[in-house]
Amino acid sequence: MTIINSNKLTLSGVTSSADFEVFLPELDGDLLLDQDEEWCEVLVDGRRDRIRFHDYHRIYDIPGMYERLFYDMLECVSPRLVRDLLATALADHAMNPENLRVLDVGAGNGMVGEEIRTLGVETVHGVDILEEAAAATRRDRPNVYDDYLVADLTDLTLEQHDVLVHADLNTMTTVAALGFGDIPPAAFVGAFNLIETPGLLAFTIKDDFLRDNDPSGFSRLIQRMLAEKTIVPLAVKHYRHRLSVHGKPLDYIAFVARKTGDVPVAWVR
Repeated sequence: MTIINSNKLTLSGVTSSADFEVFLPELDGDLLLDQDEEWCEVLVDGRRDRIRFHDYHRIYDIPGMYERLFYDMLECVSPRLVRDLLATALADHAMNPENLRVLDVGAGNGMVGEEIRTLGVETVHGVDILEEAAAATRRDRPNVYDDYLVADLTDLTLEQHDVLVHADLNTMTTVAALGFGDIPPAAFVGAFNLIETPGLLAFTIKDDFLRDNDPSGFSRLIQRMLAEKTIVPLAVKHYRHRLSVHGKPLDYIAFVARKTGDVPVAWVR
């Protein structure tokens, strides 16, 4: 086991701290975990538990663990990279960040929203399916979002739909959340269609999910959106999202694109 001792973490933006230790597995060289199978163990208050990386609700419950695991130990760069790519696209096309009204999809504990705010964006709304994510944001970054909606984007209530429509959103962000079932294509499209036209889209996706043999549905969807010019790329970057538990790079692609129209529901059926 690789042990990271994080006694009373003090992290940027995190208002709470906790005593805990994180243990990454020392795996046999022949045993390779897929990204959605990765796990660690965490010791809190004398109790040691195994947590899958995609069990976000458990990670969010421990103040500072998400940041320690993904950003300190596994060197995730996606929130800051998307912020920088969006800043470049805005500058290149003479767009004012103060005019953006952003919907951050899969908002988690607010790290992406916090980065977007640094651009001078004045309106940022968050949405996530997990109540634990909203609770972590209230605890760690209470001033990042104008509103944080806990909702299933594939099954919005009328009230939830009205809240998002009345926000007059013109930009959507979603970072490191697509392709593993956390945000399926139908949820991505549901959020995208709530954004005004013309609008902006900034997102990241693992490069595997844009290959022809991708089973998630995202390859077919994104390729069609590009072919039909539903989105027009303004900036694209291939990059290392983070390290795997094996210390190998996990390669992603980041897009900033102009939205020119809604996606027909039939495209994700």
